Amino acid sequence: MASSTTLSLLLLLLLLPFSHSTTFTIINHCPYTIWPAAIPGGGRQLNPNQTWTLPINSTTTGSRIWARTNCTFNNSGHLHCQTGDCDNLLQCQTSGKPPNTLVEFALNQFNHQDLFDVSLIDGFNVPVEFTPVKGCASSGARCAADVTAQCPAVLRVPGGCNHPCTVFNNEEYCCFSGNCGTNDYFRFFKSLCPGAYISPSLETGQASTLTCPSGTQYRVVFCPN
Repeated sequence: MASSTTLSLLLLLLLLPFSHSTTFTIINHCPYTIWPAAIPGGGRQLNPNQTWTLPINSTTTGSRIWARTNCTFNNSGHLHCQTGDCDNLLQCQTSGKPPNTLVEFALNQFNHQDLFDVSLIDGFNVPVEFTPVKGCASSGARCAADVTAQCPAVLRVPGGCNHPCTVFNNEEYCCFSGNCGTNDYFRFFKSLCPGAYISPSLETGQASTLTCPSGTQYRVVFCPN
């Protein structure tokens, strides 16, 4: 019969594959301070050229990373941001208030693949690039254009550009049924960021959703060169 020590070691070995983490290296190349946030992961301040190394459990799904801009602390210590605010907290527990450019991912899914994209479904505030560091053939996803500068007036807000669903909240722009058509606003976003997810109506075979083998490490760069 195996000793209790041997059994404990066997149990530890069985659990190890489920405790691995995926490292996301988040870099601020913007000429201004941002406050990146992650669900899960919380948030922090990043001055220009600073880096945040964020380990995330390799079975995490439904996750996102985004940047908050023009943030200030009030007298009670709460953080309020012009874009991407999450209930006035530094350590985000909920998604950010639109507009914010999203990095979305689900780790270790079907056939041990990570799924990821850059999404404008919550609008745009900061250019971003999401790339695997090594171990993956994909070149990643990006939205590096200055969308805010060209944003249609009806979608423009201080610091960013709203997705039309945020503004109009109807089937045409939100695609609640998943079977809506396209329109000038969708085409506007897609023309500037062709690799970004905009709406189900623009996706053919999930063209904007990319894959890498589970265990790949990633880099998120705000304001990529």
